Amino acid sequence: MSREKKVAPMKLAVGSIRRRGVHGYFAYRCQVNGRRTEISLQTRDYHEALKKVAELVPIAQARTAEVIAAHVNEARGFAKQATDLALTDAWSQYEQHPDRAMPHTVSEQLAYRSSFQEFVDFVTRSATKEERQKRISHTTISLVKEITPTVAAEYAAYLRHQPLAVDTHNRKLKRIRKVFSVLKEYHGGDNPFYAKSLFRSEREEQDTIVRRQAFTKDEEQRLLEELRSPKHKLMNKEEIRIVYTIGMYTGQRLKDCVLLQWQNIDLPHRRIYVKQFKTGKEVSIPMAPQLYDALTDALQWKCNQYVCPKTAARYNKTNADGKNVGNNLVDIDVLRVIRWIGLDPSVSVPGRKKKMTVYGFHSLRHSFASFCAEAGVPKAVLLSILGTESEIADKYYTHVGNEAQEKAIAAISGTEIVNSAENRIRKALDFIEHIPSPLRDDMVQLREILIGA
Repeated sequence: MSREKKVAPMKLAVGSIRRRGVHGYFAYRCQVNGRRTEISLQTRDYHEALKKVAELVPIAQARTAEVIAAHVNEARGFAKQATDLALTDAWSQYEQHPDRAMPHTVSEQLAYRSSFQEFVDFVTRSATKEERQKRISHTTISLVKEITPTVAAEYAAYLRHQPLAVDTHNRKLKRIRKVFSVLKEYHGGDNPFYAKSLFRSEREEQDTIVRRQAFTKDEEQRLLEELRSPKHKLMNKEEIRIVYTIGMYTGQRLKDCVLLQWQNIDLPHRRIYVKQFKTGKEVSIPMAPQLYDALTDALQWKCNQYVCPKTAARYNKTNADGKNVGNNLVDIDVLRVIRWIGLDPSVSVPGRKKKMTVYGFHSLRHSFASFCAEAGVPKAVLLSILGTESEIADKYYTHVGNEAQEKAIAAISGTEIVNSAENRIRKALDFIEHIPSPLRDDMVQLREILIGA
């Protein structure tokens, strides 16, 4: 059997071709953007190699790095070409893939599908009237491999002009990015939704000064009074009053309050045990007298495991897709009560389609943290009840370290804190000492309290 001779590099009009080793693949050598580059042609047949070289000639003739990179990526993909997959079939392929996202809720699962479908509708649409009038080029895309970073950028620009919050914009793109990362064999290159420039910055909404508000003690009492009053009608009104009471005296979220079960209530020892749905953390909370009275009232309708059985059934309602729709129904009931006391639960914000919530059931959680901070309850104790390193706690406990900071500055500057607690007590004692004697006797008890006697 004759041995194949080593083939010397052969110069072409642009670049050269050579075999790697005696029996190796042919490779194409050329100058790309001033640098020597060698690309494997993935074939041992000389004539087939020449055909592939003819397709690679534009690399050597390219003038920009972007065009060169595109040609090189295409050349390196000879051995692995992207498989054709219609965009209309992409979702069914994705939802069968083992690497797909696995959201915990049906709602988020449906959000992945709807976000991807919105993108598909955008790229497969016909040219709009405005595009035709302005003679804007528009190419209808039908395959996954035709989605490029340019197409992704066009879609991101389209979303920027929609009345969406920054978080909503970014969540939509992240879901689509996940789909393309799973379908990578069908687009054959880098994920077109990888670029950071597609996403919006939180700083874009830094002028939006709309935050969740806490209720005052007076507002909380008015909420309960309205729920006891026959003036307004509301589905499962008595149960909603119990739900509100649980939220006020435990600081728990709406779902934890609505779905609270009797097995987690220890009436004799006046304690409630909650395993939070959102975090999975278990908390144990002493029962306030007002909450004890409310739960005692709820015993009259005890019929299953839930403290508020009708409201729980309403909350757990799902649609044909298995998505929970009852949580919105109960939330609407809760917001209606807030309107009864003259508060507007939400406000319109420029640039957003949906209003931003100011007052809601979650406001009770803010109130709980606020009242604890005002009463001097240690932050760690509050967190043991709220059950998480909550930003809510940080919001109301930022002032706790102020006096300690003032003491630190006073220590290094050799001065004393003007309005410290010690100074305020000293001034109060001095004031009492100078009260006329007929009145001073009445101040003895106050003096003893101030000095800790």
